[in-house]
Amino acid sequence: MKKTLGKMVAATVVVLSIVIFTCCSKPYTAERATTARDSRFIVYDNGTVLDTKTNLMWADRDNGRIINWAEAKYYCENYRGGGYTDWRMPTQDELAGLYDETKTYKSDCGDVYDVHLTELIHLRCGWVWASETRGSQAAYFLFYDGKRKWSSQSDISYNLRALPVRSGK
Repeated sequence: MKKTLGKMVAATVVVLSIVIFTCCSKPYTAERATTARDSRFIVYDNGTVLDTKTNLMWADRDNGRIINWAEAKYYCENYRGGGYTDWRMPTQDELAGLYDETKTYKSDCGDVYDVHLTELIHLRCGWVWASETRGSQAAYFLFYDGKRKWSSQSDISYNLRALPVRSGK
């Protein structure tokens, strides 16, 4: 009985090792298929958009509601789009890099201004928080006119949103 039990334990350990190695030997990466593209951006079916010019990966849409800076930072850092865990809040320069005066669409938040950005990334409003701060002030970017602005981190009087970004590598 001891020999049989020992062989069963050894066989179980071998099988368990194979299962663990097979399922968990590679880090998780989200499978993705291309659903749309333009000359610069590639949209994937996992809710991400790759900017081939900067190699940054963006969420395909903003957070969907007015949000203060601290909430936007928390939202970006805890976003799990595409199965990735390394999302963050973008800088003003990164947001400015998305601005394209030749691209135009209407925002959903009732603003009379057009959003100047590829339609492959959907902003419900054209005001997006950036990561930079100066004391109690925080940066944001306007996709209506391409301007960089500053406001109180607690400000919710504008239609400020969060748009997560990560390295596309």
